[in-house]
Amino acid sequence: MNPDYLYYGCAIVAVFVAGLAKGGFAGVGALAMPIMALGVDPVSGAAILLPILILQDAVGVWVYRRSWDGGILKVMLPGAAIGIGLGWLFAVQVSEKAVLGVLGVISLIFGLQRLWAERGKAVVLPSNSPGWVGLLFGVASGFTSQIAHAGSPPFQMWVLPKRLPRDMLVGTTALAFAAMNWMKMPAYAALGQFTRANLMATAFLVPVAVVSTLAGVALVRRVDPARFYTLIYGLMVLLGIKLVADALMA
Repeated sequence: MNPDYLYYGCAIVAVFVAGLAKGGFAGVGALAMPIMALGVDPVSGAAILLPILILQDAVGVWVYRRSWDGGILKVMLPGAAIGIGLGWLFAVQVSEKAVLGVLGVISLIFGLQRLWAERGKAVVLPSNSPGWVGLLFGVASGFTSQIAHAGSPPFQMWVLPKRLPRDMLVGTTALAFAAMNWMKMPAYAALGQFTRANLMATAFLVPVAVVSTLAGVALVRRVDPARFYTLIYGLMVLLGIKLVADALMA
């Protein structure tokens, strides 16, 4: 297949998936980077997606600007900053093959963990776990977010047991990931990824992001969520296996 066609096909599908996540299908956005990595190297793909995610974040932050838990953000965001720094160091020090392999492992673990959780067998942390535990989960969230825009699982593992009211949970999540995405901007700039070509690719994909976010809002009320999520997480496992295999054979 022509590499340009492969890239644009993967990029459009990846941004569409990210838009569905922002539109209401929480969690499926982690599929975006594994798809993107099929058509372009993972660091460039993540840099192309990052400005789009920031634009999408702005909507959630505005809507839920009065509903958020400052205590959770105060614990997790410093850890996330450390994790983002570690992710940047990892990308600087290792080869593209290693980044691809880590992306595959993250995708595989996340997909299996979510499929396990969908069966009602998720491991739940105590609701009153100490702040240092939240700091560690913040580090994990920042690292996976920097490498694969997949910081949601570690974040949710510490926050969900606290059983926040719905709007406060959504607002806290929106603010946390908006902050993380802005933290990642200097890291990707330091990696030299905000090139003219990457920024033009981002601009090309913005209309897809808008349409897919609106589609997510419309579809979330019509699609059977159980079957949809099972399909998405199953695909994530398969993509994770493929990315790990590609990294090992490269």
